[in-house]
Amino acid sequence: MYKFLKQTLLLSCLFLLISCGGGKLFPSVKDQPTNAQERVEKNLKEGRGLKITTSLTKQNGGNFLFASSNPLWRATLEKLDFIPLANIDYAGGVIITDWYGDAGNNEELKVAVRFLTNEIRSDAINVAIYKRTCIKINSCQTSKIKSNLNEEIKSAILKRATILSKEAKSKKND
Repeated sequence: MYKFLKQTLLLSCLFLLISCGGGKLFPSVKDQPTNAQERVEKNLKEGRGLKITTSLTKQNGGNFLFASSNPLWRATLEKLDFIPLANIDYAGGVIITDWYGDAGNNEELKVAVRFLTNEIRSDAINVAIYKRTCIKINSCQTSKIKSNLNEEIKSAILKRATILSKEAKSKKND
């Protein structure tokens, strides 16, 4: 009996506090806009909701200007344009080419460029080259190779990025 009385007293106090305006769990109807779209916008601004259609259609999901404004990204795409690209992950800062090789040769190469910073400097990108040697169709061996080609690709990208950066600055000053 004591437990029931205690719970009833607690619920009564909670009800009185809410009805007096002490705890606004639910907004007043008169404070809500009548238009549904305005109501949704108000709730989103106050942090009380989430708009699923925005997430699905990618509207206002972010402003990604990296590819068009970053000279390193543009230079890498220009230098690797002779190889089909397999994966470009803008958010992760990675460009990976498809396997590339001559028709009569059983060796193919894949280039992966990882962006470590947006600044044009020697440690801004990491270039990795993978070699795949196939004896038969399903019998291939893949290995990461370290050669002068890594540094040559990296150097070519950095040189082109420097030129693109200077061109962008001169356009901005004009």
